Amino acid sequence: MICHLAKVRKIMASQSVAFVGLGYIGLPTAVVMANSGLDVIGVDVDTEKVEKINRGEVTIVELDLEGQLKRALESGRFRATTDMPHANAFIIAVPTPFADGHAIDMKFIYSAAEAIAPMLKGNELIVLESTSPPMTTASMADRVLELRPDLVADGDENREGKPTIYFAHCPERILPGNAMQELKTNDRIIGGMSEKATQRAIELYSSFCEGELLGTNDRTAELAKLTENSFRDVNIAFANELSLVCDKLGIDVWQLIELANHHPRVNILQPGPGVGGHCIAVDPWFIVSTAPDEARLIRTAREVNDSKPGWVVEKVATAIKDVNARSIAALGLAFKADIDDLRESPSLEITKTMAERFPSTQILAVEPNISDLPTSLAGYENVKLVGADQAIEESEVVVVLVDHSEFREVTAASLKEKLVVDTKGLWR
Repeated sequence: MICHLAKVRKIMASQSVAFVGLGYIGLPTAVVMANSGLDVIGVDVDTEKVEKINRGEVTIVELDLEGQLKRALESGRFRATTDMPHANAFIIAVPTPFADGHAIDMKFIYSAAEAIAPMLKGNELIVLESTSPPMTTASMADRVLELRPDLVADGDENREGKPTIYFAHCPERILPGNAMQELKTNDRIIGGMSEKATQRAIELYSSFCEGELLGTNDRTAELAKLTENSFRDVNIAFANELSLVCDKLGIDVWQLIELANHHPRVNILQPGPGVGGHCIAVDPWFIVSTAPDEARLIRTAREVNDSKPGWVVEKVATAIKDVNARSIAALGLAFKADIDDLRESPSLEITKTMAERFPSTQILAVEPNISDLPTSLAGYENVKLVGADQAIEESEVVVVLVDHSEFREVTAASLKEKLVVDTKGLWR
C-alpha cells in the first residue's frame, strides 16, 4: 500500500461512533470526539464505571476531562453503556496484556470483536487503537469474519457480493496527564487493511485531530507505535545503566548528565526507579516476541529497565541497616509524575517488594492522586497510605520514587537527619 500524508475535510456530524473501552485512552478520546460534533456511545463492561461516567464523574485523573465530559453529556452527543450498539464506526481501545513469553494476549480484543460482530450490517469501519504487534488487526478482522461469514473485509478478492467491512489500526500516542490537548494536536498514524479503509479512518479522525494524519497499512501502523516506545525505552535504559555506573564510582549522575547534555548533539534522558505505564514498559516486548533473534538491543534495554526496581530495593536495604530504620516513607506509587496511573509502575513494584522483604518495617506509602491503597498493597499489614508530611516525619528513611509536584515542596528542614534514597534527583 502506498503511504499517504493527508489532512482531509471534517466528516459530517451525523457519523455515529461506538468507542469500546473507557479507560485512560478510551474515555478522553470518546469525549473529545463527542465535543467535536460526532455522536459517540462509550461502551465498557464495568457497570460501576459506566454509571459514574453518565453522572459526569471522571474515573481517571486527567486535566480538563471532567469539564469536557459534562459538556459532552449535556450536549446529548455522548453517553456510556454496557450494551454494544450499532454504529457507523467502532473504535476499540481495550487492554493488551502479556500472554506467555511476552506475546500479546488477545482476549480483550477478541471479546470486543465478538460483541461488535452481531451488530454489523455492512459498510462499517472498525478501528483498533489498542497497542499491539503486527498482524493483530488482521487477527481481529479474522475473528469478526469467522462470526459473520456473510460479510467480507474490504480488499478481499472473494467478495461474492457480500457486504463490506473496513478494518484499520490507529495507535494512540498521547502523554498521560495531557491527553485532552494531545488528542487534538498530535499527528496520528492510520493504517488500513485496504487503501479505502485507510481513507475511511482518516476521514473519521479528521473530525477532531488537528495534527497530520499519516496513512499507511495496518502492519506498519502497528509496528510504528512499538518503535516509538522502544526508542524511548532504549534511551531510558542508557540513563538507568549510567546511574548504576555512577553509583559505583561515587559520581552524581544528574550532574554528569547535565554536563554531557551541553554537547550540541547529546540529549541523555533522566534515570529513575525503572520504567512503567502500559506503553514503554510493555511495547518493546511485543517486538521481541515477534522477532526474538533480531531484537537484541531492544531486549537488553528492557532487561536493564526491568532490573532497576531490584537495585533500588537493595539501596533501601542498605539504608535501613545503616540507621536501623523502623519506618520508611515511600513517596509515589504512580508510574510517572502528577497522574494516578499505576499500570506497570516500578514505584508500586518497589513498595510491594519492600513490604515483603522488610515485614517488621512500617512502609508509609504516599500517593497524592489516589484515596485508597491499591489492591496489590492492601493485604500487607506493614503498609499504610498517608500524606507526605506524616510519612517523612515518622520515617528514618525517605525513598523518592516519583517526582510529583507535591514532593517538590518538601523543605530541607523536614529532611534533616533523614537518610534519603532519591531515585529521581528531586532534592539534589
